[in-house]
Order: sequence, then C-alpha cells, then structure tokens
Amino acid sequence: MDSQILVALGLSLVGGLSTSLGALFVVINQAPNLKALGLLQGFASGLMLSISFFDLAHNAINSLGFLKGNLWFFAGVLFFAFIVNFIPEPTLLSNNHVSTKKQKDDDGSDKDVMKKHRRQVLFSGIITAIGISLHNFPEGMAVFLGSIKGIRVGINLALAIALHNIPEGIAVALPVYFATQSKWQAFKLATFSGFAEPLGVIIVAYLFPSSLSPEILEGLLGSVGGVMAFLTLHEMLPLAFDYAGQKQAVKAVFFGMAFMSASLYLLQISLPEDITL
Repeated sequence: MDSQILVALGLSLVGGLSTSLGALFVVINQAPNLKALGLLQGFASGLMLSISFFDLAHNAINSLGFLKGNLWFFAGVLFFAFIVNFIPEPTLLSNNHVSTKKQKDDDGSDKDVMKKHRRQVLFSGIITAIGISLHNFPEGMAVFLGSIKGIRVGINLALAIALHNIPEGIAVALPVYFATQSKWQAFKLATFSGFAEPLGVIIVAYLFPSSLSPEILEGLLGSVGGVMAFLTLHEMLPLAFDYAGQKQAVKAVFFGMAFMSASLYLLQISLPEDITL
C-alpha cells in the first residue's frame, strides 16, 4: 500500500501543479489565448470521457453486472453534482475586461472606483482559489483509487486532470494579477490551489482500510467514472464551446478520445496484467 500511496501522490502532484502552468500563461503573456484554452479543454474532455466510459464504467459493469455497475457510476455523478451545487466552477475574466480596466487605471480616472474594483477582483480571485481547491480534492481521491487498480489507470487520470487544471490556474491567477499587479502573488495562489489534489490522496489513503475487496474497489472506480463524466459534461465542455467554438471544440473532443483510446491500448499491451503499483 505504501508504494501505491507514493505513486498516487506523485501523479496527483503532476495534476495539481498544472495550475502553476496555467499561472505562467498569465504572468508571462498577461492576456491568455482563450481559443487555445478552449481547444485544450476540448482535448481534455475527450480524454476524460474515454477514461470514464471506456475504462472505469466499462470495467465496473463487467465486474459487478449492469445494474450494480450503473448504480456505482451514478452515485459518483450525484456526489460531484452535490459538490458543484454548492461550489460552482469559476470562470475566467475576459481579456477585454482586464485590458479596459487597466486602461482606466493608467489614465488615472476614477481612482477610488478602481481601488474598490481591484479589491472586489482580488476577493473573487481568493474565492476562486478556494473553490478550485475544493474541486481538486475529489480529483486527488480519484487518482488514488485509480492507482490502486493499476499504474495505467492512475497515469491516464493524472494526464486528463493535469490538462483540465491548466485553465483553472489561469482562473485563479488572472484576477489576482490584475488586482495586485504582482506576478509572484498570482503564481503563488494558483500553485497553492493545486495542492488540494495531493492532499486528497493523503487523506483518503489513510482513511481507507489497507485492503479493499475487489467488488468495492471496482464500484469505487465506477463512481470515479461518474465523477469524471459529470465534471467533463458540466464544466469542461461548456468552456470549450465558449472559447473555441462548437465545431472546433467537438473536433478537439474526438481527437482527445482517439488519443486516450490509443493510450489505453498501448499501455494495456505493454504492461503486465498484474501490475498494481
């Protein structure tokens, strides 16, 4: 179990620290390319859907039967829907919004209003960081449960979550950078928001018993598939459509699905069946 925890912790760090990569887009470029972000979200959506339906849910149904597999899957859907109901996914400030406000500040007009607006934006950035941290916690749990089953599942989940976390890092860093004009503060807060993912691994690793029955494990992995499916359809796809356009985003989704399907196949034939690092 110790080796499984270390592997899951390493994979979750990759996913969690992808928020830092998103913050770098902000502090280096100052105005992120939203179309590229949309395509990235579409690609990550394809990865997540493939993992959810072709791997996790598929294995749960094969192992537990159609009824039990679906019950576990939709239990995961309801669990994450409950979280999202109280902690909605934050959105990015638009490029035009940021540039317009900065222009007003540079002109020296309405300085009192600008100061108030900066405080409001800073507060929104902090709330965004808290919200993303709470969103990342169950993702860390998902990586841990996937790693229990095998390195293949853990790697695939970590890859998809890492791509999803890049825009989340931007969502934190952009308002903080606009409000404080500090690249370091923006980068630091975005990075800290990603640490909830390995924290989720640590907590769930020591809450779970040292050995789980195969049926419970398959059911939990089916629930992880439900979580990932809901996250994708509720949060990732709408962003992809908004930023990249529906046609381009759909192409990116299917490209991501094809990429992940090929990855699943290659890892399946290259790793022994009994590897469960």
